[in-house]
Amino acid sequence: MPRIKTLVLILAGGAGGRLELLTHTRAKPAVPFAGTHRLIDFPLSNCFNAQIDDVWVSQQFNPVSLSDHLANGRPWDLDRTSGGLLVLHPRQGNEAGTGFQEGTGEALWSQADLIREFAPDALVVVSADAVYKLDYRAVAEEHCESGKAVTMVTTEVDPDDADRYGVVQVKGDKVTEYVYKPDEAKGNLISNEVFVFTPEPVLAVLDELVEEKGQDDLQDLGHFLLPRLTDAGEVRAHRFEDYWRDVGTIPAFHAAHMELLGDEPPIDLDDPGWPVLTRAIANRASARIGKGAQIDCAIVAPGATVAGAVTRSVLGRGAIVERGATVEDSVLLPGAIVRAGATVRNAIIDDHVDVRANVGEHGGDIALVGLHAVVEDDLPSGARFPQVDDD
Repeated sequence: MPRIKTLVLILAGGAGGRLELLTHTRAKPAVPFAGTHRLIDFPLSNCFNAQIDDVWVSQQFNPVSLSDHLANGRPWDLDRTSGGLLVLHPRQGNEAGTGFQEGTGEALWSQADLIREFAPDALVVVSADAVYKLDYRAVAEEHCESGKAVTMVTTEVDPDDADRYGVVQVKGDKVTEYVYKPDEAKGNLISNEVFVFTPEPVLAVLDELVEEKGQDDLQDLGHFLLPRLTDAGEVRAHRFEDYWRDVGTIPAFHAAHMELLGDEPPIDLDDPGWPVLTRAIANRASARIGKGAQIDCAIVAPGATVAGAVTRSVLGRGAIVERGATVEDSVLLPGAIVRAGATVRNAIIDDHVDVRANVGEHGGDIALVGLHAVVEDDLPSGARFPQVDDD
């Protein structure tokens, strides 16, 4: 079979409101993960390992934090003279489909002219808030052989979480029903936000929806586009049974890090057969473990310094745990500091937060401390920005 022309579009423009303080000053795909990586590293590394050379990233909220990390695509071998990485910015112009988008449906439609000009055989559209490894090229080839307009990658989730996603019913590999964020989910098989489209029929349906509803009412792909294509019998499922974790909420973000600390981590970021690549940070030496430090089950990134006690925790680049400080079941993002006398339990500490003495566990919820704070009292687990719905 001749190699198909594949384009990957990473929708990286959401406000990320469910991650609260972590996305107040950074794009959701730029949120640090596992001490050394960022969330967008997962789809970009999937492209690298699948040998896909044409990757577009659609930005919107807090784009500088993401653009800095992308580094022209070099870490993923996408800094090419022809093709490679293309960053799509919101734009204003004289034509419809320009400016800021109100959902992933509008985000896709706003790039319709560019997609048609590029003319891929398969358009892979993904989000950037999940941790997983997937061969996009293999799914795209399977899609093209099917003759359908859409292939959606499906996976099973905890039944209590299914109503956060598009819930699907299947017969064989045919999707017979798709309901986006239902009030009551009929099962726990969901679309995990990886889609392969045959561009022209899908863009034609988007054009019809714009005529009917207007550009501003396209909302997310799951609101109108996918249900219509499902009703037309044009959607098939690709079942994904490996590890997939949506980390778009604070509890899920914390849980994913705790999973990495298990005896058998569900995903290997350093697998030579499928590495998860990231932009290297210059001038970071190896982590330093001080005399008398106590470390039990931890991930410690380069540049971090540990002189205190760390248990079941992830420490990002440059994080510091001073002598006499205790960190348990927590995630310290790059540059976070826990001073002597402070005890941090069951918490996510944002980058460059300075946690001082006499700080201890706060209730049973995950404490989230951000915005470069200096914390001198109990961890303020309730001090969070209001959630927004345009995630």
